[in-house]
Amino acid sequence: MKVVLKHLYKRFPSRNKDGKEVIAVNDFDFEIPDGKLIGLLGPSGCGKSTTLNLISGLEKASDGRIFFGEDDVTDLPPERRGVGLVFQNYALYPHLTVRNNIIFPLQNLKGKDKMTKEAMYAKADEVAKLVQIESYMDRKPSELSGGQQQRVAIARALVKVPKVLLLDEPLSNLDARLRLQTREEIRRIQRNTGVTTIFVTHDQEEAMSISDLIVVMKDGTIQQIDKPQNVYDNPVNLFVAKFLGTPPINVFEGEVKGGRLFIGDQDVLAMKNVDDRKVWVGVRPEGFILDENGPLVCDLTAVEIMGRDTSVVSTHPAFTGVQIRSIIDTAENKVDQDAEKVRFSLKPYKVHIFDHETEERILVEG
Repeated sequence: MKVVLKHLYKRFPSRNKDGKEVIAVNDFDFEIPDGKLIGLLGPSGCGKSTTLNLISGLEKASDGRIFFGEDDVTDLPPERRGVGLVFQNYALYPHLTVRNNIIFPLQNLKGKDKMTKEAMYAKADEVAKLVQIESYMDRKPSELSGGQQQRVAIARALVKVPKVLLLDEPLSNLDARLRLQTREEIRRIQRNTGVTTIFVTHDQEEAMSISDLIVVMKDGTIQQIDKPQNVYDNPVNLFVAKFLGTPPINVFEGEVKGGRLFIGDQDVLAMKNVDDRKVWVGVRPEGFILDENGPLVCDLTAVEIMGRDTSVVSTHPAFTGVQIRSIIDTAENKVDQDAEKVRFSLKPYKVHIFDHETEERILVEG
C-alpha cells in the first residue's frame, strides 16, 4: 500500500505570549512507495512523530491530504485506516498472556469481520511465529525481556494485517545489544510481510541500517529524501551532513580562492568550478589520509586504537568543534604518538563544501 502525503501541515496553538502558532509539520509532500520501509529521521522536536500521528489519524491535519493507495483517509478515524501502531513504550496489558495481548485487537472486530476464538488463536500463532515468540505465548509481559516485549507489540500490530505499519521510536527502551538485534528483526519481519512501514527514530544508525529510504527532517520540514547511503555521501546541506555519520563529520571554516580550497592558510584541495567565497568544509572521518607531506597540518591530541580502526584525535584553529576525529585502518597506523603534529591529505569524494551563509551544499566538478 503506497502512502501519499500532499502538502501536509500541522499547526498547534501558541503557548507563548506572542500568540504565534507552532508549525510542527510544514508542507510535508512525499509519496511512500508500496512495500518499502521508510525511516523518518531527525532531532527531537523536528516533527517526525507528529507526521506519524497524522498518518495514523491520532492527530488531525491542519492542511493537506493523506492517501492510502487511491483512498483519501484524511478525515477517517484511526480505527478505520487499517494501520498497525507500535510505540516506544510497549503498552502491553500486564494481566494478559502474550497470546491474549496479541489477539486483543481482533476481539474488538464487529459484524462481518468478527472472528471465532479459534480463528483468533490461529492468527496469533501465525504472527508469533513470524516474530519468533511462539514459545512465550502463555507467559505474562513481566516474564519477558524488553526485546521480547517489543516483539509482542509488533505481533499485536501485525495481527490485523494492517495496510501500513507505523513504528514510533520502537527501540529506545532497549539496551545497545537488544537494539541491534531487534532492528534486524524489524527489517526481517517487514521483508517477510511486505507491509509498507514507517519507522520514526532520532538514531541515524538505526535509520540507515534498515530503511529503504530515509526522510531527514528539521523544524517540521523535509531536508532530504533518498537511499541512506546516498544521503550520507551526498548531503544537500550542512544540517544533513552533520546529522548523519558516527563519528560525525568534521566541519572547518574554509575559503575558496583561485580554484583552491583553503582550511585556514593551508591549501588542501583543487576546487576548479567554485567561485571565490567563504565556505564550511565538511570532511568525513574516513576522508583523511595519513601523509607526512600532507597539506593539512593538525595538532595531535591522542591516538585511539579500536581493533580494526584507529581514531586519530587532533585539533586545528579552523575547526568548528572540539576535536577532529580521523578514522584510519589500524594496519596503516604510522602515527608517532609522541609527535606534536600530524599531517593529512584528503580524499576529495569525502570532502563536502557548503555556502557560508545558506549552508547549502556546493557541488564540485570531478
